[in-house]
Parts: sequence; C-alpha cells; structure tokens
Amino acid sequence: MEKTIKVVGAIIENEEGQILCTLRPTEKILGNYWEFPGGKVEEGETAYEAIKREIKEELEAEIEPYEIVGNVFHKYERGVINLIGIRCKLISKHFKLLEHDSHIWLNRKNLNSLVWAPADIELINKLKKED
Repeated sequence: MEKTIKVVGAIIENEEGQILCTLRPTEKILGNYWEFPGGKVEEGETAYEAIKREIKEELEAEIEPYEIVGNVFHKYERGVINLIGIRCKLISKHFKLLEHDSHIWLNRKNLNSLVWAPADIELINKLKKED
C-alpha cells in the first residue's frame, strides 16, 4: 500500500482579493514550482493547527484559518499527497520568506500564469470556479 502524506496549503487573500503564491526553493523536491505555502500535518494535529504552525515556520506570520477550500489527492513518485487547501486571513502586517525563494500576489484569473506543483493545480481549478 502506498504511503499517503497529509499536507496543508494556505490560501491567503489580501484586501484586493489577490492570492499569495510562493516559489519552492530550487534545491528542494519540486524546486522552482509555485505552491500555496504550508506543509505536512504532524501526528495529532488538526489541519487548522498544522496550517497555523507551518505559516509561522515558513513566513514568520500569524494567520486565522477559516474555511477548507478543497481536499485533493495527487500521486507523486514518492507517494500520494493529500493536500488540504485552507482559506486563511493574514493577521500579521508583514511576513518574511524563510522557506521560499520568492512570492507574488495574483488574482484568481492569473493563477495559471505560473508553473505550479501538480497537487496545487486542482486547488487552483476549485478557486477559479468561485469567480
């Protein structure tokens, strides 16, 4: 049986309705692909607890998660990723990229202009249907 890794991704919108997109570091798995910031859910954590911890670790920022946008599965060589996309409000006024090479704020209609990690693409499709 294949290993399934549960991960969370933060869908953070600014006041203009743009969504935060982050670029994975070149030297990591899926380097140079864009993603929603987040990471693995640890043993005993809820998805909301995990996303708050991950954003603190990756962006040195506080968020308030409030809605699950989607729950997708994607098969990679190393196993299956179960990505839970969570809509979050950015509480901190600023953030710092600690785990990513770059970031950009984009409107939903422009999200496909980036090269995304495959699992994130399904979440983007869900977001675009909201318009």
